[in-house]
Amino acid sequence: TRATCSEIILRQEVLKDGFHRDLLIKVKFGESIEDLQTCRLLIKQDIPAGLFVDPYELASLRERNITEAVMVSENFDIEAPNYLSKESEVLIYARQDSQCIDCFQAFLPVHYRYHRPHSHDGETSIVVNHPDLLMFCDQAGSRGMIRFRFDSFDRTVEFPILKCWAHSEVAAPCALENEDICQWNKMKYKSVYKNVTLQVPVGLTIHTSLVCSVTLLITILCSTLILVAIFKYGHFSL
Repeated sequence: TRATCSEIILRQEVLKDGFHRDLLIKVKFGESIEDLQTCRLLIKQDIPAGLFVDPYELASLRERNITEAVMVSENFDIEAPNYLSKESEVLIYARQDSQCIDCFQAFLPVHYRYHRPHSHDGETSIVVNHPDLLMFCDQAGSRGMIRFRFDSFDRTVEFPILKCWAHSEVAAPCALENEDICQWNKMKYKSVYKNVTLQVPVGLTIHTSLVCSVTLLITILCSTLILVAIFKYGHFSL
């Protein structure tokens, strides 16, 4: 790994508590580069089977200009439990931080799926892997990418950040509301943290009989009260 790769820093963290969380991704470049304002950063995030992203929620957030994200996976069931689900993929068009010229950030709401009950441990783990970072620049240059800048002596100097770009290119939509396909450059980076690990509470199998019994009892009791109220206060006509 090149030493300059440490200049691209990714911070991935999960906000909020409970079953509904927010995934926040921040990317900071090692120096202020004005030409980054002509570039776009696309984050390709894999969502594990234990989590889901609501496409209807994403549509609402896009309408309110809160985030720019879209589901890639098709035939996606947000109601399915963990053991009947598979991994999905989301594309997030990161936005530049208004307070940091060399920073991008992206926001994505995620939700826990229901998991099978365990025999002993009341928790299970979900690992959110690091995303792929893709960049596309509109500046003139080789294949549409920024390649050089000029120093004080009018000499061309390659951006240090470009040394971190992988040689591979990835085809993806140029913009959220655009059907055109661009060739994005996959970037290498350093992550502040390891993969995010979430602890999800699950039921215990030893409680199955108790839960079923209590549920049945409450159902019978409530049904009886409803029937009593109907016959006592209802008005029937033949």
